[in-house]
Amino acid sequence: MRIAALVTDRFEQVELTGPKSAFEAAGAKVDIVSPQKKLTGMKHHTPGDSFVADVDLKDARADNYDALLLPGGVANGDSLRIIPEAQAFVREIVAGEKPIAVICHGGWILISTGLARNRTLTSWPTLQDDYLNAGAHWVDQEVVVDGNWVSSRKPDDIPAFNRAAIEVFANSRAHGRQAA
Repeated sequence: MRIAALVTDRFEQVELTGPKSAFEAAGAKVDIVSPQKKLTGMKHHTPGDSFVADVDLKDARADNYDALLLPGGVANGDSLRIIPEAQAFVREIVAGEKPIAVICHGGWILISTGLARNRTLTSWPTLQDDYLNAGAHWVDQEVVVDGNWVSSRKPDDIPAFNRAAIEVFANSRAHGRQAA
């Protein structure tokens, strides 16, 4: 399984590194996809480690991926939601019925693209109004699975988020093999 982790600079570091490590331990390949080559993770409000994108967003193709990871971070979520290429990439993932794992502020792009409508999701609590105004059903839970989407609130939820995402990704992969 190949997973795209879509981020911009100043993403919440643990919301990328925690799931990425878990997905890779489960046998997946995770590419950091970004419009910037050099990235800085954030440890809440403090700059974290430096990262290098594996794939430039302009070169990323949804057909090359089996699933999408949307880490959070306020700056990341706010920046990513207004990038037309990022919106197009996410729309292509959804159109391909590929699973999405989103945590914290990562869901802003789902809101801005209109894709959150009629979905049940969780996030950092400050996104509650944004989700509700976008026509989604927001709940305050550690992890929520709605079809092939998995959402979570915050770094403390990452263990449950990882378990749910791996299960949804594996089921999606198995379903895809049966349909072929």
